[in-house]
Amino acid sequence: MTSPITINVLDVVALLVDLPEHGLVRGQVGTVVERFDDGAYEVEFSDDDGRTYAELALGADVLLVLHHRPVAAA
Repeated sequence: MTSPITINVLDVVALLVDLPEHGLVRGQVGTVVERFDDGAYEVEFSDDDGRTYAELALGADVLLVLHHRPVAAA
């Protein structure tokens, strides 16, 4: 059994599902900007020029934390 990944503010995440009602598709990358007590995360999606095009609260079950450095396997 694996332990759940901790998601922190400023983590870069990718969507695991399409969210057409928000104009988002699986694989889009965002940044966690807030962590709520109910387990949800506010994620900001921005373009290459830094303009936010979507910001919404999402559950950890639809997010994949991206790593830019080696991470030790559990």
